[in-house]
Amino acid sequence: MLITIVIVALLAAAFFLFMRRAVFGADPASVRLERILKSPNYKNGSFQNREPTEVMAKEASNMGMLRDYWNRSPDTEPKQPLPSVRTDLKALSDTLPTVVWFGHSSYLIKHKGFTLLMDPVFSGYASPVSFFGKAFPGANVYGATDMPDIDLLVLSHDHYDHLDYSTIVELIPKVKHFVVSLGVGAHLERWGIPTDRIIELDWWEDTTLPSGVKIRATPARHFSGRSFVRGRTLWSSFVLDLPGYRIFLGGDSGYDKTFKELGEKYGPFDLAMLECGQYNSSWPNIHMFPEEVVTAGQDLRAKTILPVHWGKFSLAYHSWTDPIERFTKRANAAGFPYANPKIGEPVVVGGTLPTIEWWRKP
Repeated sequence: MLITIVIVALLAAAFFLFMRRAVFGADPASVRLERILKSPNYKNGSFQNREPTEVMAKEASNMGMLRDYWNRSPDTEPKQPLPSVRTDLKALSDTLPTVVWFGHSSYLIKHKGFTLLMDPVFSGYASPVSFFGKAFPGANVYGATDMPDIDLLVLSHDHYDHLDYSTIVELIPKVKHFVVSLGVGAHLERWGIPTDRIIELDWWEDTTLPSGVKIRATPARHFSGRSFVRGRTLWSSFVLDLPGYRIFLGGDSGYDKTFKELGEKYGPFDLAMLECGQYNSSWPNIHMFPEEVVTAGQDLRAKTILPVHWGKFSLAYHSWTDPIERFTKRANAAGFPYANPKIGEPVVVGGTLPTIEWWRKP
């Protein structure tokens, strides 16, 4: 009996120490928590979506999830290293807004001397441990050292595939300002980022940078959390106003009426980055299916879609090409313009869009 108690105590202590690691960030407290408690989007002890949103579908079950796992596609990861384009980001032309995608939801936008980096994950894995959620071979070819100086680093929410501890720490010397969803600043402060470089936005709030670039946080249909408790920090999409251009930074979101509302309020958008991947019928409310991505683009009144949230990590059970195959099929049928660049391949807003199906076998 004594041995059992000792073993349990040691395991509990080890678990406690593990959960205290910096990678898990910090919970909002003090002035930040006071602000959160006053947010109209914070109710019953957590942030809430605008309409009822279960993370798991009501009809989903543990047995069903287990069945889906065992019946998952044999092609959740590519068999060969992904092709990529090596672009000198520090010398990238920016006369027109230019986007470089790094796989999943990480990308860089440059325009007339202004540089934005979105949800960078360059550690090679999307989890608190290096052996889980590894990047596909060939997908992790860019790192923090490849990045130019960053005027604005935007973080949509605090999930590991969007907020990467080691990447953020390595980028700190290069970043002038961080714009994050309300509450996420607590993680950044624990990681050594000065408070005066962090701008936290609730939905519908905006900030204008010294360069004149304006960014506004807008609703998304998702959730947050880096441990066992959800909803302590907010999740957002963003409306980015560059000189003469408006771009939608989608973050993670299930489909809902918000896209149409944003299109009516802020559209048209010259480009919309929309999540397209890691979906499943067991969690239909928090990630869009590829066909819904096209509908969301139409609702936003976007001129072009660049689908993201695919091509780097396997976080669901579909094949790694299923998102882009289904998206392009629906977009082509609808006559909706889109870009499907290789990792590292520049996309110029208003220019010729890359549409080669590079993921297909030769």
